[in-house]
Amino acid sequence: MSEPLLEVRHLKKYFQTKKGLLYAVDDVNFSIEEGKTLGLVGESGCGKSTTGRLILRLHEATAGEVLYRGRNILELSPREMREMRQKMQIVFQDPYSSLNPRMSVRSLIEESLLQRSRGMSSAEREKRVLAAMDLVGLERRLEHSYPHELDGGRRQRIGIARALILEPEFVVLDEPVSALDVCVQAQILNLLMDLQKEMKLTYLFISHNLSVVKHISDQIAVMYLGKLVEMADHETIFEDPKHPYTKALLSAIPVPDPTKHPDRIILEGDVTSPINPPPGCRFRTRCRQAMPVCAETCPELMQNGNSIVACHLCNGGQK
Repeated sequence: MSEPLLEVRHLKKYFQTKKGLLYAVDDVNFSIEEGKTLGLVGESGCGKSTTGRLILRLHEATAGEVLYRGRNILELSPREMREMRQKMQIVFQDPYSSLNPRMSVRSLIEESLLQRSRGMSSAEREKRVLAAMDLVGLERRLEHSYPHELDGGRRQRIGIARALILEPEFVVLDEPVSALDVCVQAQILNLLMDLQKEMKLTYLFISHNLSVVKHISDQIAVMYLGKLVEMADHETIFEDPKHPYTKALLSAIPVPDPTKHPDRIILEGDVTSPINPPPGCRFRTRCRQAMPVCAETCPELMQNGNSIVACHLCNGGQK
């Protein structure tokens, strides 16, 4: 096993609200090996996008560590962080809202070079921009076009080119295909996988769609209300899920064969408030198998076969 490129240790982010502290990310731990992809999945509002932004310091963490090649980037000065961001980039969910509509394709892709490669000539920048467009499959004839003139797939290719033009090592992909048509999703996913091999990239792939995550991820981490509840390689998650929440997510995946009727798990009960959450497991109010201990103690991530699971039922809790 190679050394991890990125390690997240006890990462926390609490937002102050009128009703109390909102526990957006609460004691999250994981690592990503160099050249691999970790898929981070969960419902909207579970904290997965916030986790990605904390890693890049687009939000400042309340507590914890983010180690990049052993260096805690949460302790870096603003100047050191600007240098680090050349190695760490992000591709956002909505390609249209993340692009300045008044800038041409060339200007959008060139923007990062203007900020971080000031000694580069205009001809050199143009060469790098055209090379980036070729890399992501964006036709050169579109360099003077504007975002509103392009479809969603091409807009997202601009976003990917913007992220890769500085030749980073690590990229946060925050729901990069959720706003696209299904056929375009496949094109972008295949492009991302090809780029990973070609440029030896490491990805944190954030999504609510387990089918998409299975296609691209080496490891999968499942998140619920700010906490990781299960983590394993993609084969184990799909073939032998442990946590009741993971099983419910998998049961919601559409099956193309109409003769097969998977047992759909319908989650009932109220969602625990992330604002000053009570002690115990945060999923217990929607879990059919909840036990008294689930309301008393928050389960810790423990090894269970080939998975790491935070569940009293899976890890031998008493009824």
